Order: sequence, then C-alpha cells, then structure tokens
Amino acid sequence: MHAFRTHTCAALTANEVGQTVRLSGWVHRVRDHGGVLFIDLRDHYGMTQVLCDPDSQVFAEVEKVRSEWCIRIDGEVKARDPELVNPRIPTGEIEVYIRDIEVLGAAKELPLIVFGDQEYPEETRLRYRYLDLRREAMQRNMTLRSDVVASLRKRMWDQNFREYQTPIITASSPEGARDFLVPSRLHPGKFYALPQAPQLFKQLIMVSGFDKYFQIAPCFRDEDPRADRSPTDFYQLDMEMSFVEQEDVFTTVEPVIKGLFEEFGGGRKVDEVWPRISYRDAALWYGTDKPDLRNPIKMDMVSEHFRGSGFKIFAQLLEQDGTEVRAIPAPGGGSRKFCDRMNAFAQKEGLPGMGYIFWRDGNDGMEAAGPLAKNIGPERTEAIRQQLGLGTGDAAFFLGGKPASFERVAGRARDVIGEELGLTEQDRFAFAWIVDFPMYEKDEESGEIDFSHNPFSMPQGGREALDGDPLEVLGFQYDLACNGYELISGAIRNHKLDIMIKAFELAGYDEDEVRKRFGGMVNAFQYGAPPHGGCAAGIDRMVMLLADEENIREVIMFPMTQRAEDLMMGAPSEPTNEQLRELRLRVLPPEE
Repeated sequence: MHAFRTHTCAALTANEVGQTVRLSGWVHRVRDHGGVLFIDLRDHYGMTQVLCDPDSQVFAEVEKVRSEWCIRIDGEVKARDPELVNPRIPTGEIEVYIRDIEVLGAAKELPLIVFGDQEYPEETRLRYRYLDLRREAMQRNMTLRSDVVASLRKRMWDQNFREYQTPIITASSPEGARDFLVPSRLHPGKFYALPQAPQLFKQLIMVSGFDKYFQIAPCFRDEDPRADRSPTDFYQLDMEMSFVEQEDVFTTVEPVIKGLFEEFGGGRKVDEVWPRISYRDAALWYGTDKPDLRNPIKMDMVSEHFRGSGFKIFAQLLEQDGTEVRAIPAPGGGSRKFCDRMNAFAQKEGLPGMGYIFWRDGNDGMEAAGPLAKNIGPERTEAIRQQLGLGTGDAAFFLGGKPASFERVAGRARDVIGEELGLTEQDRFAFAWIVDFPMYEKDEESGEIDFSHNPFSMPQGGREALDGDPLEVLGFQYDLACNGYELISGAIRNHKLDIMIKAFELAGYDEDEVRKRFGGMVNAFQYGAPPHGGCAAGIDRMVMLLADEENIREVIMFPMTQRAEDLMMGAPSEPTNEQLRELRLRVLPPEE
C-alpha cells in the first residue's frame, strides 16, 4: 500500500464498498454524534466522510484531531444508509470506518477558519494566505486560473503560434508606468529594470524572422493599486505577428478569447459580434474607453437644446470654448425619488449635481417634470425627449462643462442607472474593440505633448500625419473591452525608423535620446524590419471575470496588499549593510 493514499478524497464510490483504503488530507470539520466521531476529510480533489466509534482501537487518537490537522487514515469503505446518501458530493454514497490513523501535521489554533463562509479582513487573509487558499472558493479560483492558462496555450498553438521567452532583467522603457529598478553589482551606479511588458523584445522577435510569437508573460509595474489591477506584477497573454494589419489581429484574437469564455464562462452568453467603436465615440456614448455593453444606455450630445436657453447654468457654460452638455437616458427612471438619488450620487462623486427631466402622465397627456423642464420650456424639452427616444415613465440626466471634468462621473452614472433600473443584462460577456485612439495628449498644467497610449504604434496616415496638429493624430491602436474592463491592449507597430523618430520628437524625445534609450530597436529597424502588430491580454483580469469576482486578488495565488506589501513573506524588506556596500548604494531615511 502507498505510504499516504490509495485514493483521493473524491475518488471513492459504491464500487469500492468492502475495500480497505488509505486516505490523506486535512480535517475539514469534526462532528460528534452520540459518541461516534465523524470527520469530513478534505484534499485538493474533494471530500470523504470518515468515522470512528468508541469500540475502535484508535478512538482515543481520533478524539485528539482538530480542524486543519493533516492526517492519514486507513479504513474500510462502507455504503451509507439510503436516507443518509449525500448527492452533492461524488463520495456521498459511502463512508470510511477508520481502522488506523497517523497525524502528518498538527495545527495550532487557527487565525482564520477554512470551513464555512466567514469574512475576514484582507490583511488576515493575505498574512495567512496558505490557509485562505485552502478554502473551497479559492481552490476553485486557482484551479480555474491554471485551466485558463493551459487553454490559452493550446488555442495559441492551434493558431500556429510558438511560445518564446523574453528577458526578465532588462533596460527601463517608457511604458506609461513606473519601473521596478534592480541595481547592478557589476556596474555600480547603474540599474536594470523589470520589464513592464515584453514590448521591445517581441518586436525584435518579429525583426528576427519569427512570424508568430506568444508568451504567458510576467509584467512588472510600480502602480497604484485598484480592485482590477495588481500594484506590482501581473501576467498577460502576449502575442505578436508579422505582415499583418489591424483587422488581421482581430481575426486571430477573437476566436481565442471567445472560445476561452465559452469554455469557462459557466454557460453565460458570449456575444457573437464584437463591434468596433472609436475612442471618441466610446467617450461620448459611454464616458469610458472600456464600456460595459450589457447596459444598453447610450449617452448623447444635447448642447444645442441648452444654448441660449432659460437654464442659465448650462447656457453660460456653453459660451465657453470646449464645453458641451450630454444627456444620459434612463428608461424607466421617471420618478422624482430616483432622480434625486442620482443627483445625490453625482454630488458624492465630486460634482455639484446632475440636472434631470422626467416624463409622466399629466392632465393633457404626457408632461415633462423637473427643474430643467421648467427652465428650458416645452419645445426644447420635447426635442430632447425625441432625440433620446424616451417616453412616459422615463428620465434623462444632464452633465455639462469640459468633457474631462465630467466624463468619468457620467460613465459611472450610466453604470449605476443601468444596474438600478435592471437594464444591464446579467449572465453575458459583451465584447467591443475600441479603435482609433489618439496618439498624443496634452498635459493640462504644463501644456506639453506626450504619448497617450503605446509609443511604438504606427500613426494612421504614416509620416505625413505627423506634420499637422499632434492632437489630431490617430494611431493604429486598439483595446478589447468586456463588461466594463479592459482585457486586451495592442497596436500595429511603427516599424519605420524615420516615422518612429518623428513620433518621439513630437513627444519631447530628440533623436539622440531615442537612439540611446532604444538602441537595440533602432539598430534592428535598419536591417529590414517587417510590418508587424499584436496585443496583450490580461490573464488575471480575464480569470476575475470568469470567476465572477470583483477583486483581482481573489484570482492571484499570492497577491500583495493595497499598499504593495507581502505580509506573509515580509516584503519589501530593508537590505543589510553588506548588501548595500556590495551594490555601492546608500538608503536615505524616509521623509517626515
């Protein structure tokens, strides 16, 4: 007999009745039924009920075990009485009578209970992550993650991609986030960087003549944390292809992602058609470049209805350059109570509020109500209603100013309205490609031009497009949004050296700096670089959606806290004086 087990805790059925078996696992819970001890014994695969009565020679030993002790038992498989069969588990037809027991690992008092659904503070869960991971939901999430990665690899191989690995220690690059720097012992005063993405290397792989590349790639970015983003590192499905245009990338990626969500989505609907939405339209209609299309609400521009109107706040606002008024339709939201609640929501988000109009039955048919309706009059109100396609029982909310000042709140309000009014379709994955991103953006404070997205993208229109207003230049850049999250970001790359140098020049990098910072790519592009493009899909975020979790830490094995700390391993930690001397570094005390 094997030293630890003949079967897993999910393997025994009525077919094994009468056999002597050996099981190993953790004590999930202990129940005392009139002196007979029942133990739910758990391993990674499932649960088996084992029991011991006072007549057993090992009863005294079994009495000592507690929750989460790791034990090995030998015993005889017996059939449960028909009325005691548990159809919810594979082993529900049998139980094992303990004949021998060995404690493999005793456990002291637990800081968190594995059995049940108790909620614990995040710090407790992360400090004792090895216990937290024993819980059923976490075992399920991590198994899902592993299966997703395996499926992605197979799907990429089926698309004739090959997997290649790129360096983890490299040079710093402007990917839009802070680098994690690594001091060099052999080159004092110089630093490596952990890669924010394999961007430059995968482009060089294309220059090297490899036609299709992919990698399950770790990426490192020193970022402020969010619920859908890790503050230190994450994994992505990274891919690149030669001799492709934007549509070729879409055609290649869609069946991979669609198939993955059909395989692991638990029967939820996966949209067949993935629309292409320009960045500008996404901002106008949804207030975000990662819209949740399960929500049918589409915002609209209604500035003309308020220009010169009796509602002075908007009328005067529209006299300023770059301002506009947008409406958020709310089908079914036509009550003062709901309108007041949404107005309070806007105030919590930092705005003065949201104007609103709602339509209801009146003495002479449908009538418009609310402060805005009284101020702008019936003709303008009716024009707004017709433009938005609304009717009795519906409402519309209004935000005005420069889009940058209210767009984010408008997008959030759209989400809240869709949820509260039951408009957002559940049990569905709604995908959309967001395209035509602007290459550049202007810093509101300094007025300087910088890249707004991937700096290595090909501008639409090529070299000539860079001779005009930089803020009008669009890139062959694209994101894939799903249910309000960005899953994929990518681009057709800029493979022509003269265009790349000009593109960086507009963002404040002269040719010498470009050649210094990206010497490997600059040199490579002088030797026959092919047209190429690709993208990267966030694995953590995809698993989060598939697992129906709202926090990305629920699908990462050993995540950091919100403050980028590993409470379990004690990172970050202070270096020793010896380490600092060897690296010729000095640590300044923290600022007060």
